[in-house]
Amino acid sequence: AQGKKELIIKNSNDALSYSLDYLNTDIDLYKLVEGVKTRQRGRFCLYGLPGTGKTAFGHYIAEQLDKPLVIKRASDLLSPYVGEAEQNIAAAFKEARKEEAVLQIDEADSFLQSREKAQRSWEVTQVNEMLTQMEAFDGVLIVSTNLVKDLDQAAMRRFDVKLECKPLEVDQAWHMFEQLIQDCKMTPHSMRVLK
Repeated sequence: AQGKKELIIKNSNDALSYSLDYLNTDIDLYKLVEGVKTRQRGRFCLYGLPGTGKTAFGHYIAEQLDKPLVIKRASDLLSPYVGEAEQNIAAAFKEARKEEAVLQIDEADSFLQSREKAQRSWEVTQVNEMLTQMEAFDGVLIVSTNLVKDLDQAAMRRFDVKLECKPLEVDQAWHMFEQLIQDCKMTPHSMRVLK
C-alpha cells in the first residue's frame, strides 16, 4: 500500500515469540501454569473477545506439559443428525484420553448453552453429554467462548478456573509490536518505512 516491499513471514507461528505477558487477565498466569504442570489436570473456561489469546493459551499449556493438543471446534462436534453431536463430544474426550493430550474445545457456546433456554430436546442432551464427559475427564480441558453469559450454569460450576481474556493494554500492545520488530529482524530502514 505504501509502495514498499511486502514483509513476508513464512510461518505465522514463528512470527512472534509467545509470552504470557501478551495476555490481559486478572489471574497470575505464571502461577496458574505452574499449578497445571504440578497437577497435570484441570478444567478451564477461557472467555473474552476474539483475538485475545484464548486458543494460543491452549497451545502454550500443551507445550509446557509436553503433551499433544487436541483442538475441537463447534464445526467438528455439531451435527444435523440427532445423537451424532453427543457421539462426537464423547469421541473427542476419548481421543484426548487415548493420546494423553490436552483437550481444547473452541466455540463452546455452540453446545453448552443454558438448558433453561433450550427449545429442543437434543439441545439439552448435548449439554448433558458435555457435562458428563467433563466430570469423567481427568486430564487438562480448556474450553473457550466469546459468549460466556450464554453458557449453562452447571457447566460453569464444573470449571476449576474461569479466565477472562481481555484486549491488550496499550503498553502490552506496544511491547508486542517491539518484539515483533525484533523477531522479524527489521532494519532501521524498515523502521523508517513504518513511520
